[in-house]
Amino acid sequence: MSTVILTGLPVPGSPLTDELRSLGFDVRPAAGPEDTATVLAGVPADQRVAVVDSAFVGHVHALRLALTDPRFDACAVTGALAVQPGARAALDKAASLPAEGDGPYADRLAAAVEAAGTTVQRPELGTLVAAVPATDAERAAADAAVAAVDDEAVRLRTAVKSRDGFFTTFFISPYSRYIARWCARRGLTPNQVTTASLITALIAAGSAATGERWGYVAAGVLLLVSFVLDCTDGQLARYSLQYSTMGAWLDATFDRAKEYSFYAGLALGAARNGDDVWALALGAMILMTCRHVVDFSFNEANHDATANTSPTAALSDKLDSVGWTVWVRRMIILPIGERWAMIAVLTAATSPRIVFYALLVGCAFGALYTTAGRVLRSLTRKARRTDRAAQALADLADSGPLASVAAALAKGRPVAPLLMTLAAAVLIVGGALRSGFGAPWLVGTAVFYAIATGAAVSRPLKGALDWLVPPLLRCAEYVTVLVLAVKADVPGALPAAFGLVAAVAYHHYDTVYRIRGGSGAPPRWLVWTIGGHEGRVLLTVVLAAVLPRDAFPVALTALAVFVALVVLVESIRFWVSSGAPAVHDEGEPA
Repeated sequence: MSTVILTGLPVPGSPLTDELRSLGFDVRPAAGPEDTATVLAGVPADQRVAVVDSAFVGHVHALRLALTDPRFDACAVTGALAVQPGARAALDKAASLPAEGDGPYADRLAAAVEAAGTTVQRPELGTLVAAVPATDAERAAADAAVAAVDDEAVRLRTAVKSRDGFFTTFFISPYSRYIARWCARRGLTPNQVTTASLITALIAAGSAATGERWGYVAAGVLLLVSFVLDCTDGQLARYSLQYSTMGAWLDATFDRAKEYSFYAGLALGAARNGDDVWALALGAMILMTCRHVVDFSFNEANHDATANTSPTAALSDKLDSVGWTVWVRRMIILPIGERWAMIAVLTAATSPRIVFYALLVGCAFGALYTTAGRVLRSLTRKARRTDRAAQALADLADSGPLASVAAALAKGRPVAPLLMTLAAAVLIVGGALRSGFGAPWLVGTAVFYAIATGAAVSRPLKGALDWLVPPLLRCAEYVTVLVLAVKADVPGALPAAFGLVAAVAYHHYDTVYRIRGGSGAPPRWLVWTIGGHEGRVLLTVVLAAVLPRDAFPVALTALAVFVALVVLVESIRFWVSSGAPAVHDEGEPA
């Protein structure tokens, strides 16, 4: 159980003690700062502990934000400080110091904890009140300020993400936040809602796989229900501050699992009606994944870059001041809300082939728009990319043993990473497109691809456009598998290729979210065990060259199962048992 040390003489009529208990804290009094260290010594070091001034006046949600958020080792608002075990030593040291200075004691403790090297998170309160009045007049004013603001309305508003798409903002969030509150009041967790969203999406995919009109209509409706639940889980996490590492992993991976499973369901349904759209389904998955890798690579490359300015960025900021342009620019890139709404409506009203045509056209336009803007920003900005950014791009490259050997041989020699990667990607994809299935010479091209891409990452990726290297590698690998499966022209080749790319894409998304969480890339043994991007390309090309056509789907399936098992087992182990931080989007400022 968490503990609050309430410092100072009690204020007659104050509801503070009851409010703290309603938040799940055991309240222990301390007559003054000099007694805090003694009371603190009686609290186990593995528990969350807080220090709150007994004269505190404010909203319950302000206390909730300061005292119960699990993402931070230390968090504070005026008159209240909470620490988790990771910052307990800093708090013990601060409490042992002489209680000198002005202002609430909790604020002085927070300053001392921060001075000792522990970051103290101070949540943005907006219209919420958190104060320690010194006089009766100040207390009356603070009480009036508390009464003037609806605590619950603020809590509901801040449950919604600060930046979201048009469809989500205006068609989902106005009521999904109330579903989140309903879930919170019944003790449901975000992870349970996330799982319900996944199950609903899988049922939708199964309905689409029937190939019947009723199945397509049911699939469209269920996909929208799944998206409502997908929004609800994050809003529930923000509403009740139920953040967790497990929740971050589920939220990060289930969206792709839901969407790509639905693609497979549509392809299966179309096949029942004699229409083979597996190539379109795989193409849509490749396009979406590569588009996301562009986003991830650009953001990681510029995460901590210095002097991050450009005329393009200035123009974007200027457009942000014109409200309607913000929504137009968010909509035309077809974010998840608009995309799922389009998929749901077209699934119910048309055919799988039309759904995939619309997806490919819409997502291709969105990808070109965002990539072009980022290229312009990169070319016109004046900045120095940091070692951390270069390491993140190297990790996103997903280089295996062959590329590592090539990188070691090329180290110290002048190379142009982007040009070399682009040339290797064009050669392997172009070769696969121009050759017949199983052409022996394509093996030599795959060997060159492994050597060239290894050399490309032999130096730090700090060039203006070097963030394009990981997306090019993803595109080269995925498209090569797609082209070879199409060239095989045998039953089962494209579904097997879909499964292989899905397994590899999961690995690449997992890598992204580990980096975003500050935990670094997956272990090298994992990357090497599944071959790295260049090893998988070479192996797929060799399989096509040495196996008969009808055995190729079996080999792709076996490779997909192997990659999926290795990646999933390690990923689940990491996210469940590690101390990786939770990765969640913030809600709107109050």
